[in-house]
Amino acid sequence: MTTIVAGIDSSTQSTKIVRIDAETGQLLGTTSAPHPEGTAVNPERWWDAFQAAGGGDLGDVAALAVSAQQHGMVALDAADAPVFDALLWNDTRSAPQAARLADELGRDTWAREIGVVPVASFTITKLAWLAEAHPELAAKVARVLLPHDWLTWRILGASADPTTDRSDASGTGYFSVPEGRYRTDLLELALGHAAQLPTVLGPAEIAGRTAAGAVVGVGAGDNAGAALGLGLRPGEVAVSIGTSATVFTSTETQIVDPSGAIAGFADATGRQLPLLAMLNGARTLSATAGLLGVDLAEFDRLASAGDPGAAGLTLIPYLDGERTPNLPDATGTLLGLRRDNMTPENLARATVLGLLCGTADALDALRAQGVAVDKVLLIGGGAQSATLQAAAADILGVPVEVPVTAEYVALGAARQAAWALAGGAEAPQWQRALARSFEPTGSGWASEIRVRYGTARGTLYGV
Repeated sequence: MTTIVAGIDSSTQSTKIVRIDAETGQLLGTTSAPHPEGTAVNPERWWDAFQAAGGGDLGDVAALAVSAQQHGMVALDAADAPVFDALLWNDTRSAPQAARLADELGRDTWAREIGVVPVASFTITKLAWLAEAHPELAAKVARVLLPHDWLTWRILGASADPTTDRSDASGTGYFSVPEGRYRTDLLELALGHAAQLPTVLGPAEIAGRTAAGAVVGVGAGDNAGAALGLGLRPGEVAVSIGTSATVFTSTETQIVDPSGAIAGFADATGRQLPLLAMLNGARTLSATAGLLGVDLAEFDRLASAGDPGAAGLTLIPYLDGERTPNLPDATGTLLGLRRDNMTPENLARATVLGLLCGTADALDALRAQGVAVDKVLLIGGGAQSATLQAAAADILGVPVEVPVTAEYVALGAARQAAWALAGGAEAPQWQRALARSFEPTGSGWASEIRVRYGTARGTLYGV
């Protein structure tokens, strides 16, 4: 008899639920439901989407776990009602508070003692914004959760004790990754007073059971979930082109980066998850497609037909500001326009290359910290672009593998659910299937693009 586990991915854009054979990792079914647009949302909309995706029909599963977007601020009052909409990771209104917090302790101290340097994405900065912008609401905050904490708790029922895991806690700014504990002094520094926080459980621990008796795993942040779903091995780095673009790997060594470019997160296995995140991922591609008045398939065809180096066009794709580098007020810039290169094909190509150059810079930052980068696994909705796949190995400078399209965050949550169900020291070993692979060709246009991109970015923003 097949033992079924479920993985839930509550992302920025939607809730996805996968059913998986716990022994083999075979996908048995996927359902989904959308989330509202915007960077702030009532958490109840996540519950609505969970129900719409079939969350109330999981009586056949033996275990489940939730992986969700990191950093979101779910601030609750004494009656466990939100005092304000949950501010999501991509809400940059707390950029001034992030700068102030970084200066108060010093970037070296943040990196060494906490593992991250505050940027507008992190929960602690959003609490500081709430305290400054709405002190009367901040004063009512009795409990602070993250999106995955909140949904797990909602599944278990209000009488359960809220829980979280190291991976998601490590993205708050008030959890010390090196020490493995909350820094409540930092929470109070930001919010102005103490608040209840969820209990941090280990990777294979059980958060509770549903009313039907299914085991509920502790869950994880989305990137840690994706790393677990991919089964990242030493030397492998994931480049995920979703709403944001993220570059991450699983290591034994804690990374300390006072620049704040590399966040020293924890992963979902007890190891570390050094990560760089860029706000401008696949939406960069869809924005240019919209400008050109074409769908994504036609955009990809145009990009493939463009000059390999976009005939001198260089796009700095900071359309929504940027997190890495930390430029929340930046804008996108197109350079190198001439009458002879102003074509839809070259603009589409420059958009793909600009996105890839940002991820290449992220790989360089990991290498500078001694992290091995032997291979890239290219995942995410934006990674389905054939043009992006074909250009990636040359721009990134390493072999690139494109795993079979899958909901890797949800798959990681399912793998963790299976781990909680079975126990043991390591997560179940499920086979990873590949769709395509590419080797660098050594083409001169790729190095030319990297130089052109770096020069343009340095001229505009000094980085």
